[in-house]
Formats: sequence, structure tokens, C-alpha cells
Amino acid sequence: MNTTDALLEVCRHTLDPFATVIRYHDGHDGTRTLRAATYVGEAIVKIHRGRERHEQELHAYHHWTPLLGDLTARLLGTCDDPPAILVSALPGRPLAELRVATTAERDAHAQAGAILRTFHSAGPPRAEPNTVEWLVARGEAWLTVARDVIDSRRRATVRAHLRALGNLSPIAAVPCHLDFTPRNLLYGGDGTVRLIDFEHARYDLAARDLVRLACRVWPSRPDLAEAFVRSYGPITDLEREVIEHWAHVDELTRHARAHACSYPARSTDR
Repeated sequence: MNTTDALLEVCRHTLDPFATVIRYHDGHDGTRTLRAATYVGEAIVKIHRGRERHEQELHAYHHWTPLLGDLTARLLGTCDDPPAILVSALPGRPLAELRVATTAERDAHAQAGAILRTFHSAGPPRAEPNTVEWLVARGEAWLTVARDVIDSRRRATVRAHLRALGNLSPIAAVPCHLDFTPRNLLYGGDGTVRLIDFEHARYDLAARDLVRLACRVWPSRPDLAEAFVRSYGPITDLEREVIEHWAHVDELTRHARAHACSYPARSTDR
């Protein structure tokens, strides 16, 4: 059975036996997705690359995304074998793919800031387990798997930032998206921004959701940073330190994946 057939079978078995294919989407990080027409409207079928990602996205949809209302998808169904979810299809295209007027782009990033602030408030902050300690261990694990693709100077720099991050402990964790980029922000025809893809979501440091924006978008577009912060709220000095330190790990992981390094052993994950 090919990928499209497998996704359609999940949709027909779980939601609508008469569902039809609209189009197949190339996923990322091993996920596979399909847009289908069903009796409840268009739906996205997503098969996860592993059980952990499946459970994290399900948890987010059950416990955190309801606070976002219609600014994200509705969970329509689930499947255990293969691990998959079905969610309502949302209007729009990824903000990363669009070229819109500057004023509209600023408004989109302001909406994104409000969405992320709401998501971070979807559960109470918690101090245990110690997220900073776990992140330092995670960074060390990435240094190990990437040992053949980075030089000693780069390794020493990352390790120094991991030590500095560890010195900031403890920091309370909140519900985080952990792939918060314009790729996962849909911009609708009416200008409304919506958030998708929660397979990485878990309790983590709020500042970690800002790393990719701060490193990949805001340096060349300070106006978008200003618009985002206007609705998200001020970024504290502590959060800026976390961003600075974790940015080096984020770049390490991107470099390692580009060289086809495998993920660190799952025993280091939550």
C-alpha cells in the first residue's frame, strides 16, 4: 500500500468511509499528511513518525489548543496503528510562503504574538521536573551525535553556552509549541493567522518558542519583532539569555540534521 492509500485508509476507517483524496502533502521529520474531503468538511490526516510525537500532539489537542478556539484546528479523530490524527483543515497558506504588504505582515506577527502568549497560558507553570537540567543534557546528547560534523571550536562554544544555560536554573516551564515558525502559521484570505502542528508540543521554557524567530526572522526585520512583542508582551532579560544560549544548540541540531545525523537516543527525551 502506498503512502496516499495508507493515509486515506486511516481517514476512511476513523472518520468517513467515503472520504476522498484532495491532495497529498510532503511532511517533514518523517510525518506524512493528506488532505481529504469528508462528510464534516475537509480534513487533514497525519501519520506521525513515532509514538512520542503522536502522544504529544494528542495531548496538546486535548488539553491546550481548545484555549485558542478557531485559531487552530479541531481534533476529529485518532488512530493508534498507525499512530495518526485527523484534524479539521484550516484556510490559508503558511506565512513563510507568502509575500504580503508590510503592514499586513506586521499585523500577522502581532497576531502570532497573541496566539503564542495564549498557548503559553494553557497550563499552569511548573518547576518540576527541572527543564533546564534536561535541556543541558539534551544539548550534550546532540553534541555526541554531531561529533563528526562540527569542529572542536564549535563544540567548545556550544558546551560553554550549555554551562551558562545550566547556571540559570531553575526556570518554570509552560506549555510550548517548540516549532513556532512562519511555516506553522497559516495566513488566511481574511488576514487571520492560525497555528498548526503540535507534534513537538510539551512543557518547556517559554523562551524556547522564541529562538527561531529571534535568530532567523527578527535580525533582518526588527519591525516584525516589535509587532510580535507588542501583543506577546515584553521579553525579559532572563528569556533573552535563554534565547542566546539555546540558539547555539538550535543551530547545532539544524547542522546535524543537514548532515543526516540521527536523533539522540530517546532515553534523553521526556
